[in-house]
Amino acid sequence: MAPPTAAREVGGRPTAGRSPPRRIWLLLSGLLVLVAGGVAVGVAMGRGSPSPAAAPLPTLASPVEPAPSLGGSPPVQGPLVASGGPFLHDRAGRVVVLHGVNVVYKHPPYEVFPDPGKPWNFDAADASLMARLGFDVVRLGMTWRGLEPGTAPANDPAICRKGPPGDPHQFDEAVLDRYLGRLKQTVDLLGRFHIFTILDMHQDVYNEMFDGEGAPDWAVCTDGVPSVDPPGRWSLEYATAAAGIAYDHFWDNDVVGDLQGQFDLVWGKVAGYFSGDPWVIGYDPFNEPFSSSLVTLGNEHFDAQLECFYTGLAHVGRTSSGAPLVCPPSDPSVGVIPTILASDPKHLVFDEPDNFASRGFPTLVGPMDFPNLVYNVHVYCGARSPKTGNPTDVAACVSQDVRSLALRAEDLREMASPAQPGGPAWFVSEFGASSDPVLVAAFTARANAHLVGWAYWSWRYYADPTGSAAESLLMADGRLRSTARVLAQTYPEAVAGRPTSISSDPATGAFRLRYVPGHALHAPTVIVVPAAVHYPSGYCATVRGGTVVSGRDSALLEVRNAAHGSTVQVTVTPGPCAG
Repeated sequence: MAPPTAAREVGGRPTAGRSPPRRIWLLLSGLLVLVAGGVAVGVAMGRGSPSPAAAPLPTLASPVEPAPSLGGSPPVQGPLVASGGPFLHDRAGRVVVLHGVNVVYKHPPYEVFPDPGKPWNFDAADASLMARLGFDVVRLGMTWRGLEPGTAPANDPAICRKGPPGDPHQFDEAVLDRYLGRLKQTVDLLGRFHIFTILDMHQDVYNEMFDGEGAPDWAVCTDGVPSVDPPGRWSLEYATAAAGIAYDHFWDNDVVGDLQGQFDLVWGKVAGYFSGDPWVIGYDPFNEPFSSSLVTLGNEHFDAQLECFYTGLAHVGRTSSGAPLVCPPSDPSVGVIPTILASDPKHLVFDEPDNFASRGFPTLVGPMDFPNLVYNVHVYCGARSPKTGNPTDVAACVSQDVRSLALRAEDLREMASPAQPGGPAWFVSEFGASSDPVLVAAFTARANAHLVGWAYWSWRYYADPTGSAAESLLMADGRLRSTARVLAQTYPEAVAGRPTSISSDPATGAFRLRYVPGHALHAPTVIVVPAAVHYPSGYCATVRGGTVVSGRDSALLEVRNAAHGSTVQVTVTPGPCAG
């Protein structure tokens, strides 16, 4: 297996932002039939071209509007829980579905916050626009370098020589507090618009030395091997010797600088800082874990290292194949997951499999006996342009995405533990990075079929060193790409029962939800209806097994379950109801 050509494929089209050409809508309107693993998969995307009366997309210059609410309260209130089984639940016991975007700034100051005129500025205009699209979650990036920049250079012998791990003396509480204070400004701002935050410790190719970002310079140990910049795409740096050595020292934790120990220390501080925050729902410990051993030794070796990093030596388990784990002897006794949970036992931990899993390869990370885990997957296609990120073969990309989602759904059964007897919940925290509406629509249709939430990559470009200007949903001029019409779907944010089917057609606005009602639940089912995007003339909602209790054309459609019955079915169609 070759090393990945990219941790994710990114890009767009120079024409993006205008209405999609008719040929795209014809593709969206037809039945895209692919063969995935010998199974015919149909992705129905509507029956005709979009209505000529469709409202124009809002822009960053659109008036800032308050988020829709239920009598002044958010439709869903945290903390969310993952007690076992594929779904997240709110404190009212309802199943929660998350739709949102990634916001990651990969240059100094390594975070976004309100700062007018600066390239990292993120303000009420951004959050309001997200809310108008119906988004309820942001995967918000932060970096180890931003949290613990330190002062030592790369390959410092006092840190990088082999030996028992100890304190590298790089942590500064004041620096960390300033960073977290700015991060909280963004969390609070998103919360004003009823948007939850997943805090994501982001990295790509480990450090700037390898044309990536994430780790501080002092945590880069290459045994003196110089970094070589291969010609071509940034992701080729993954295959360089220096990057491979730096990753190995982190996963082996075999230098005196105690790389994993410091990483865990920082995570404990972050979790403690946000432990009482109602708008932070959880933490993503490590973005797209990668090691050169994925290529040289196979994923069984690295996935064991990855699970040891997550759990620590005091909680050693087994791989999903049942094999006992053999952990690096210098790993911390308490891994990153129990470190986070010790500082914040109420919030979720969104742990990721290895990088290759994003392309649909198997993963062997096994069950971890901790509460509130969420299996956090990325889905990207390989058949894409290295320049734009758009698919060079739409059918091949959709087929690969379908297989990836199906395989990741099957993984859940292998991850059941005493703490989560039904397996962890799951979430797709990255997909897309493409302005092709066919690919995005096909993916979201399959995600709906799997009843799983998602966060699109990404909101803005921010001169991403490991991306391209065309990958963002929001363009530099403040306009949304046409894919926003696909992503701004009608969807059930909170279900008073167990959902059994969800379909949402961005070409026609037709939506259907079927669920088994929880008659002991008192809160309503809440469906997000992005009226400004898909229903300029209003919508018609019909219910079997329940009653609509929200106002006409409300952006939050509320449904109360009937006192009896085994099924509730909700449909939404554009335009007023007949009669």
